[in-house]
Amino acid sequence: MTRQPDAPRHVVTSTADADTVLRRLLRDGWVVREGFALPDPAWDVTGSRLVLHGRITDPDTLQLAVLAAARGAGIVAVCDTDTPTGRALVDDLSRLGPVHHGPGHDSGDPIADLIPEQRALLDRLAAGDTIAAAAAAEFLSLRTANRRIAEARALFGVRTTREAVLAYLRHRAKEGR
Repeated sequence: MTRQPDAPRHVVTSTADADTVLRRLLRDGWVVREGFALPDPAWDVTGSRLVLHGRITDPDTLQLAVLAAARGAGIVAVCDTDTPTGRALVDDLSRLGPVHHGPGHDSGDPIADLIPEQRALLDRLAAGDTIAAAAAAEFLSLRTANRRIAEARALFGVRTTREAVLAYLRHRAKEGR
């Protein structure tokens, strides 16, 4: 079984930035639709490679966007991240995986692409905890912890958890974090 690529999650501040991201996603084979309401009655829409886009200005639209992302749709949201709505959007989407800011494909900095859960797990693993102990300490299921670590391995481009921890420590030391 081939694994579907993770749905993209982008929060940008202008429609021009959104257009840049959307053009790249179209080129990569994603189907783009305006608005955040999902037309598909099936819960999991991951296989459809659907990206929804639009402006987030109120809690209702925010809720629709986060629900669509949870169901597997990609999201390109135009929103001011300095507002309470914008901060809530980024926080909620970050729980699902990395959120990219701006039109760039990615930040080029794997540490910046890690979500807080991944950083906490990698910190605990670096301190000598097992994945099970780190998961328990972070109030995560073992399955979620393993999934977050697998995502971190992919971000760092390594095959083992040990290599991911070492890469994380090297990047963190280089960045002075």
